[in-house]
Amino acid sequence: MFWAALFDFFCIPFIVFISFMIILSAVNKSVGVRRAYVKLLLKIFEFGRLSIESAAKERQKLVGDTIFNNSQERKLDEINLSFCKKTGRTIPTTNGNTLISRDSVLLPTSNEPAASDIESPPKDEEMRFNLEKCLDYIKAGVESIIEDEVTSRFEAEELKSWNLLTRTNRHYEFISWKITLIWMTGFAVRYFILMPLRVFVCFVGVVWLTVCTAIVGYIKDGEYKRRMVDQVLGHCFSVLSSAISAVIYYHNVENRPTNGICVANHTSPIDVLVLMCDKTYSLIGQRHGGFLGLLQRALARASPHIWFERGEARDRHAVAERLKQHVSNPNNPPILIFPEGTCINNTSVMQFKKGSFEVGGVIYPVAIKYDPRFGDAFWNSSKYSMMQYLYMMMTSWAIVCDVWYLPPMYRQEGESAIDFANRVKSVIAKQGGLVDLVWDGQLKRMKPKKEWRELQQVEFAKRLKGD
Repeated sequence: MFWAALFDFFCIPFIVFISFMIILSAVNKSVGVRRAYVKLLLKIFEFGRLSIESAAKERQKLVGDTIFNNSQERKLDEINLSFCKKTGRTIPTTNGNTLISRDSVLLPTSNEPAASDIESPPKDEEMRFNLEKCLDYIKAGVESIIEDEVTSRFEAEELKSWNLLTRTNRHYEFISWKITLIWMTGFAVRYFILMPLRVFVCFVGVVWLTVCTAIVGYIKDGEYKRRMVDQVLGHCFSVLSSAISAVIYYHNVENRPTNGICVANHTSPIDVLVLMCDKTYSLIGQRHGGFLGLLQRALARASPHIWFERGEARDRHAVAERLKQHVSNPNNPPILIFPEGTCINNTSVMQFKKGSFEVGGVIYPVAIKYDPRFGDAFWNSSKYSMMQYLYMMMTSWAIVCDVWYLPPMYRQEGESAIDFANRVKSVIAKQGGLVDLVWDGQLKRMKPKKEWRELQQVEFAKRLKGD
């Protein structure tokens, strides 16, 4: 009797809820619960911010540092203003922190050194050594030690205010009894209500996706199958988005891709989920095992995708050829590509690989920007496994993001693939409010290229000679 009562109390409401959610997803309807939940969270975060600021002011009064801190801040502002007036340069800020404004020293300007830069060693009488010529390099090196422009893009984005998660801050939860009560309540809600529910929804969503794609896979190729795939994948990914309480805002939907190649900045594997909730895409990438491999095999049953083995993926010619074949078929969905090749923490856009821009045809840029207040969507694959990442997603408040569909872009006459890639990257960065960086995202896993070091050595030698 006890177990039957327990089943009735927990399992039946779960089953009813999931059935209701699947029905809503199938008819593409929403009752607005997640958006109302996000609005409530914003009010709680604002209350927490005000409480923390109030407690900080009280603490400053107790130690008598208020006047000193204000005078120091004014003095720092005066120094920054004087620096800007003298040099004509600005000191950009992000998340309330001052960033170092670097010159073009130590930036990768080319993949190969020019022939004119490689000269024979100068004669002794031609060498004019000036100590001041190396100061720019010393300055750039010290600045990189203080705040590295590259490796900081592979860490969680710093928040302006605390979001009641101890993974983003460890000393605010006990600042007052009100904040402590809210934090403890939030912890209980996230771990004992939301997390079990989200795990259950994720399990149901994966099973539902596997079953639906298997059934659709038996339908004969044609217009009817394409319509069925769009509907089935749309509501399957809508169910999966509930597992992370995703709230997605789509902008400029008139620019939504119809064919060709769609490129977007890359933050995490859920970028695919975010975009597939609104439009069906074909995917290209390396074959995986485990959870990702299960999803890859399920998707391949219903629609055309390009999956490579690890060794095959390194063959650029084979990749480009299969990509051209896919794009040349007007019946295929647009293929989704993340040209950065790795996940960046959603504060910047790093170097785009040129391969997808050499194929030709139309490029549809898409900018994705996550709101870090509700949860950090960035996946640091060198630090967390996929299961650890999913655990962090399911114990966050929610995943909230904006998606901008940008006008289609074409390669101009005489424009190289690298220049075209940089032009597309710049448009995405500007729309998403991201920093446009020239560095290769693979620096996350490997050392700088030998060619980059040689270029800087040549440049340094030229400065020492007084050129």
